[in-house]
Amino acid sequence: MPLKSKQPRIEPLSPPYGEGASEALELLGHSPIQLFRVLARRPELARSIAGWGSYYFSRRSALTLRQRELVIDRTTALCGADYEWAVHVAGFAEKAGLDAAQLASLANGRPADDCWHTTDRAVLEAVDELHATFDLSDDTWANLVAVADEDVALDLILICGWYHAISFAVRALRLPLEPSTEPIAAH
Repeated sequence: MPLKSKQPRIEPLSPPYGEGASEALELLGHSPIQLFRVLARRPELARSIAGWGSYYFSRRSALTLRQRELVIDRTTALCGADYEWAVHVAGFAEKAGLDAAQLASLANGRPADDCWHTTDRAVLEAVDELHATFDLSDDTWANLVAVADEDVALDLILICGWYHAISFAVRALRLPLEPSTEPIAAH
């Protein structure tokens, strides 16, 4: 297998930012992490992504904060996307009520692990199945809808797919971890 470079393939913007990049970073609504600073090199792209992200990080999504983070953390772990995993664990694990055993399970475990209750397990089973098969069986769909609802199921499918795309990007861009964050293997 060929060696991977350890340097970012596209250098994130550094301050001072141009007007278009500054506006795009402001729309992304977070501190200017490396991923956002790479995206802001193309302000139209960053603005489009901000629109998608604002839905999932608002109260408009059918997913609870916990469900959203279960989907994101599990998806990024399955994709081996240390950068995105680390950003989300550092920023949201505590708010989502995820403890050390649950983070370890998200990183390397299974939905059947004892640390999960019924709703969490249904969410994780759906994420794992989407990752493995790009589809949901009728049983997995029915199980998810039984503990949540169809709106949650639809949002779960879309955010899972979105974080596959984000995982592809952060891996292919070779983004190093943000300061004070830990890779998947640390959990």
